[in-house]
Amino acid sequence: MEKSTSQKIKLGVFVSLGSILLIAALYFIGNRQHLFTRNMAVFAEFENVNGLQIGNNVRYSGINVGTVSKIEMIGDSRIIVQMMVEENTARFIKRDAIASIGSDGLVGSMVVNILPGQEDLKAISAGDTIKTYSRIGADDMLSTLNVTNENAALLTSDLLKITEKILEARGTLGVLVSDTTLARDIQVTLANLKETSAQTSRAMRKINTELARINIQESVAGTLLSDTLSGDRIENVIRNLDSASSQIIDITARVNSMITEIKEGEGALNYLSQNRELVENIDTTMLNIKQSSVKLNENMEALRHNWLFRGYFRKLERQQRKNAGN
Repeated sequence: MEKSTSQKIKLGVFVSLGSILLIAALYFIGNRQHLFTRNMAVFAEFENVNGLQIGNNVRYSGINVGTVSKIEMIGDSRIIVQMMVEENTARFIKRDAIASIGSDGLVGSMVVNILPGQEDLKAISAGDTIKTYSRIGADDMLSTLNVTNENAALLTSDLLKITEKILEARGTLGVLVSDTTLARDIQVTLANLKETSAQTSRAMRKINTELARINIQESVAGTLLSDTLSGDRIENVIRNLDSASSQIIDITARVNSMITEIKEGEGALNYLSQNRELVENIDTTMLNIKQSSVKLNENMEALRHNWLFRGYFRKLERQQRKNAGN
């Protein structure tokens, strides 16, 4: 009998503890799932839910405010997510809030994050649809990293080829790196450039010193800059030069026209300049005149020694000597 009473007591204690643990578990689970609070349904439309499941948490500014109650696909890239959000928290969520899907930690379950909006609008109400934006998923990041790794491998291979060519002194860059003579020439060139720059600086300092010594007010430059009369004269000279240039251009055009008429016309000048037979005849005539002149001199010399004309020539010589004496 005593044994039966102790067993009943133990059984009662066990049942009581089990009931308490079951109630506590139910309360804990219900509290996490917001079963004991007044909730309202809010919707969000996504193109990709990234593994989101029913029962995942909904957070607003990092605080759990509800759970995902339904996920429904209504199109190829349209997925409606129904969220049950606590009414006492929903009054802080404005109509311009934005929902996104993220992970709870590095390898945790997916959650819906609701970010506050920027404008001071009214709070959401039951049945409203919140704006969304999709973050880059892990698969997208891995794909991007894969492409980046492939590009990096190709780039490394190309850099290795370029480095080998440089080390083998192939190409301009390889010659620049490996040719010591060229390196010395470049050093000499740089030294010469440095010396030239220094000399230019010294020359500019000297020029500035000389310019500082010049009295601009009393110099020709100062006169040209300040004297309006000299400026007017220079302006007149420039106008005259401009006019003379125009006249020279006009005269040149006329000369060119005359030359063209001489070359293409039928006048005497064209005949004299284009007819080769006339030139040959003129040369022949000049040669004949020269020969006739020589023969005439010979004939005059012969007449001078002839006894008939000897007295005449002697008389001319005496007259010439007389004129020279006077």
